[in-house]
Amino acid sequence: MAEKLQIFKCDICGNIVIVLHGGKGELVCCNEPMRLLSENTVDASLEKHVPVIEKSADGIIVKVGSAAHPMEEKHYIEWIEATIDGIVYRKFLSPGDKPEAFFPVKGNSVTAREYCNIHGLWKS
Repeated sequence: MAEKLQIFKCDICGNIVIVLHGGKGELVCCNEPMRLLSENTVDASLEKHVPVIEKSADGIIVKVGSAAHPMEEKHYIEWIEATIDGIVYRKFLSPGDKPEAFFPVKGNSVTAREYCNIHGLWKS
């Protein structure tokens, strides 16, 4: 059963699906069940992955890790997501970009997730 905002990945072709409306059916791609990605929250590797949330006068900044994450062709952050007072914002990144996102919105309740193409899904 898929739940709202869960993220699934096809291990065959690499498709990633974010659930907008949960349901009882199984998510299938390439004739195989898609894998539910779990949100990692503790970083034990040399590269830091846990999103760091900073509030500024102009909005919310989400940086990936306490040390900058690599943004190379073979290893990079694909996207950063912030949920601010129940509204989801997302920024897509490319190799060479800074591993951070600015959302020009102020809010009280803020959580963040990011997806590393090698190490998966991370949440603060």
